[in-house]
Amino acid sequence: MAGLYIHIPFCASRCIYCGFYSTTLLDLQDRYIDAVCQEMKMRKQERIELTKSLPLKGEVGGGLTLYLGGGTPSQLSAENLQKLFYNINKVYGEASEITIECNPDDLTDEYVAVLAQLPVNRVSMGAQTFSDERLRFLHRRHTAEQVRTAVQRLRAIGIRNISIDLMFGFPNETLDDWASDINEALALDVEHISAYCLMYEEGTPLYEKFKSAKVQKLKEETERLMYERLIDRLEAAGYEHYEISNFAKEPPLWGGWRGSPSPFRSLHNSNYWNDTPYIGLGAAAHSYDGQTRSWNVSDIREYIDAIERGQRPFDYELLNDDSRYNDLITTALRTREGINLTTMEKKYKDYLLENARPSLERNLLRIDNQHIHLTREGLFVSDDVMSDLIWV
Repeated sequence: MAGLYIHIPFCASRCIYCGFYSTTLLDLQDRYIDAVCQEMKMRKQERIELTKSLPLKGEVGGGLTLYLGGGTPSQLSAENLQKLFYNINKVYGEASEITIECNPDDLTDEYVAVLAQLPVNRVSMGAQTFSDERLRFLHRRHTAEQVRTAVQRLRAIGIRNISIDLMFGFPNETLDDWASDINEALALDVEHISAYCLMYEEGTPLYEKFKSAKVQKLKEETERLMYERLIDRLEAAGYEHYEISNFAKEPPLWGGWRGSPSPFRSLHNSNYWNDTPYIGLGAAAHSYDGQTRSWNVSDIREYIDAIERGQRPFDYELLNDDSRYNDLITTALRTREGINLTTMEKKYKDYLLENARPSLERNLLRIDNQHIHLTREGLFVSDDVMSDLIWV
């Protein structure tokens, strides 16, 4: 499926760990949505080129995925959400999977009533943890109870595909703390769970706290044990571990055999891992057409001003075969299926297999049915494995 990503950068407040482009300039919301709608129209031909060679909706692999990410898309007013979807439908038509990221505290009865009038069929929420103390540490606005309430409200309007984000590796977090968070997530019975280790990204307030010794990172061994606990618990609960950080509820067993991959995999994010083209709209959004990668300016005022002048403020790079091979290593190898060796040019296939030999011998990589993929042991050192395979 081709992908359409729309970046909504607005946040009521910034979390201390976030490295994504965001802004608290909420008074620019109306102008920004108008600018995004204008960018859609400016890039209509690009949409035609993107989708004309792909299967149509209803065919295998067909259709369009739509993802509203941020920032905090649930900070948009009802009027701006409606305007956005009106223009999406006008320019792009229907989408098979439509995801919106939401903060749990934004999902009031009134807000979910707005969502019920839109074609949204998947909601992704940043739960992060069910400890109110750790939520306050992250500067998150919601409470653990608001996550539970939000899930109930989404179910009440018919949303049957809910994803939540979890985070582990907090300073002073114990294995029991993490086990409690996993149990809380499983109790919600959501269709998809994404889980990430807390990252100390340069330029974030959390990184500054770490550099000034106000917080300490957990030991790597403890983080590894937490990741192992995550995999064990979610797989035992019937979730398919289909990407390093992502788990999707599996379909029921039929005669002891599981059929096709979970229908609750994130189709949109799979575009990134499967080398599928996508269009990104809005400030800081990235696009990829198979040969070129481009990105809009990461400044909301500059973005709005340029679009209002009829110009798209972006930069780009042309990808050569070497860079596309490296992208394949760092994306497809993250997935359960791994890299399809039969589709690779001989030059790169030979290079991959030669450099993969040590990891294959150490059981960090395995080859099954002409696909090379990470083993469970390889998951824990995936960055090291991938770096050994990069074309230099």
